[in-house]
This record gives sequence, structure tokens and C-alpha cells, in this order.
Amino acid sequence: MGQNIIDVDDNLRLVGTAHVSSASVTLVREQIEEYGPDLVAVELCESRLKSLKRPDDLANSDLLNIINEGRSSMILLHSALAAQQRRMGIETGEKPGAELLAAIEAADAADIPHELIDRDVVITLRRAWRKMGLREKWRVLNALLWDEDDDEVVDFDEMLEDTDLLSAMMEEAKAVAPRAGEVLIDERDAYLAGRIQQIRGKGRILAVVGAGHLSGIVDNLQKPPQETTSNLANLREEPPKPRWPKVIMWAIPLFLVSVVGWLVYNGETDALKETLWYWLAANAALAGIGVALARGHPLSILVGAAASPITSLNPTLAAGWFAGYTQLKIAAPTGKDAAEFLALQDFDVFWNNRVGRVLLVTAFGNIGSALGAYLAGGAIIGILL
Repeated sequence: MGQNIIDVDDNLRLVGTAHVSSASVTLVREQIEEYGPDLVAVELCESRLKSLKRPDDLANSDLLNIINEGRSSMILLHSALAAQQRRMGIETGEKPGAELLAAIEAADAADIPHELIDRDVVITLRRAWRKMGLREKWRVLNALLWDEDDDEVVDFDEMLEDTDLLSAMMEEAKAVAPRAGEVLIDERDAYLAGRIQQIRGKGRILAVVGAGHLSGIVDNLQKPPQETTSNLANLREEPPKPRWPKVIMWAIPLFLVSVVGWLVYNGETDALKETLWYWLAANAALAGIGVALARGHPLSILVGAAASPITSLNPTLAAGWFAGYTQLKIAAPTGKDAAEFLALQDFDVFWNNRVGRVLLVTAFGNIGSALGAYLAGGAIIGILL
């Protein structure tokens, strides 16, 4: 029996796979036929299964619908995997997760029920992103999307024979971003083991998982079943958002309202008019310039400029959002545009890709609006002094 196939006991077999390997597709089909399980457990969640079964849905969907449906993380995941394959020179003819889909199809063909045992990918990505500091986030983006220095061509069909090598790759990922590695690897090892424990009473189980998770799953399965299953609820939670950005966002409007109130109370009519003029002019002008620098549509420029003086007073809104939304409706991107953008093969994609243009319009509009608010605030302080 191969090193990537582990019989935990008579009723549980773990099959480790490489997610871009053609050999893995053959392996899982052979194992289902050979082992004759009562249940096939697969390292997938509903979101990833849907994207594997209907890969064109994401590419052909309107980006706004994707965001509204909470599927934007799937674009990031697919693009990062594609970029990683390109960077490592992987040429296997298989899409990431093909062997997992093959396991489900083989189980269905044999009239064997299947169980999805992975944590929802959106929760995983959010937990990883929020746990990382700025330095780790930069390292991850650089490693996944921009670092093209590694010219080594990896044969994953060979790598599949060596579980330790796959584990070493995952440990290397943890070295780049330890907090993200904890979420993507250690937490998922515990989650997969907990889900396997939950379904242990359903007969002979064949669990198809990434080979790099094998040792972690085995270690967690050696713990008391109640301990691993009780931890599942905690692993599904998302970490709280930091509060300091909200404090900063509220500071500027509170300052302006306080100044206006003080001027009205003291009857400083001329100073009040001058204050409001600075606020309107600086916010509108710089927000509009920002959107224009992003090569936004003229209507997006007007919307950003008009919204900025108002949104700067409301911390829950931003001028760039309105400008970006206008740009998105005028030239609606698709999931395919998003995937091409996230490949980030050159920086021209920010201007030439519809997703890149929407993001630039949004970002530059917000930056311009923020600069306008700061400059107007400085001018208002000068008036008071």
C-alpha cells in the first residue's frame, strides 16, 4: 500500500492526493472500487463543489452578483491556485480539485453516498486574512501572485508518491505566513478530523483528502472523539474585526460638526461659509481627480465628486464606492475578468481589465476624498486660528 494511503482501522481509510495531479484522479477511482466503502468523505465544501461542477458559472457571472452572493472569495482562491501553478511550471492537464470531483462522481456511479467534510472556503479565507498582519499579507500576495522567480517545473504525479514532500510544501507556506498557515493547515487538519469523527458511525469510510493533510488528520484522530468534534463550532467562527478604523473614520465628521456648531453658536457667519466652501470644494475636486486618474467613466467622475462632501461626513459610506459602483454598472465585469485580473501578470491589468478599472476607480476615489477631507480639515483649523 502506498505511503499516501493510510488505514486508520478496518472502517476508515485515508487517501492522500495532489490537487492538480492526473494520477490522483485515477487513484481515487481505483480506491473506491477496491475498498468498497459505505461512504466516501471528500475534502470539499458546498462552495468549492459547486465551482468544480460548474466552473463556467463563475467566469460568466456578473461580478456584482458574485459579490452579492458572497462568492468573491472563490475568485481569489481559483486565481491564486492558477497563479501558483503557473509560477511552479505545473503542467498536468488537471484543474485543482479534479480528483475530489472524480471521487464524488465515482461514488455516485457506484451508488455510494458522499459527505463533504471541509470547512467552507469563505470562512477559511476570512479567518486567514484577518489573522495575518500587514507584513504577512504582503508576503502571501507576493508569493502567490507576483513571485515568478521559481523556474522549477514540478511533476506532481511523482510528488504524489512522497507524502512528506507535500507536507514540506505546506510547511514552507507556513514559513511565509505563520498565522495564515495555522488557519489553512493546522485548523483544517483539526476540522477534517472532527468531521470524519462525526460520520464514523456510517460504516466503512474512504476519506479523500490532500496528501499534505494526512499526518495532521491522523494526529487529530488519535485524540478523544468528543474533543475533536466539540471543536468544530469554534473552528467555524470568524475573528472579530478591529475597532480602530471605525474610531478614525468617525473623528473627521465629528470634528467638522463640532466646528460648524461652534461657529453657529458664536455667530461667525463668514467663517462658517468659508468652512463649508473649503469642505465642499476640496472633497469634490480631489475625489473627482482621483477617479479621473483611474481613467474612470465621466459619469463615475461626476458621481464620485458629488458624493465625496456627503460621504466624508458618514463613516459608513465612501465616495469611491459610489464611483466604483457607477463604473461597474457602466462596464460590468464578469468572473472571468476577475480571474484574469487576479493573475496579475503585469500592472497594466489595473487599467486594461474591467475589474482592475473598477478597483482603481474605487480606490483612487476614496484616496482623493480622504485627501480632500484632510486638506479641508487643515484649512478649517487655519480659519479657526
